[in-house]
Amino acid sequence: MTATIATPTECPRCGYESLQMLHSSPVAGAWEVHQCRRCLYCWRTCEPDRRTRRDAYPDSFKMTAEDIRDAPEVPTVPPLRQS
Repeated sequence: MTATIATPTECPRCGYESLQMLHSSPVAGAWEVHQCRRCLYCWRTCEPDRRTRRDAYPDSFKMTAEDIRDAPEVPTVPPLRQS
């Protein structure tokens, strides 16, 4: 028996309605990874509501289109250190 995954319709962080499914679990129906096409937030469908649902996402972390537009440059990821 496989679980049914509810397909998200909006980004939990910014409310944008254009999402991309990046990956699905190797176990059918276990989880999917989705990404917002505006703010780039990613989440797995198996995470708690405070990470996956707009109405449960913490207000202090929600973003608007203006917040995203006016955000400072996203820092680059530094290269891995050599051991």
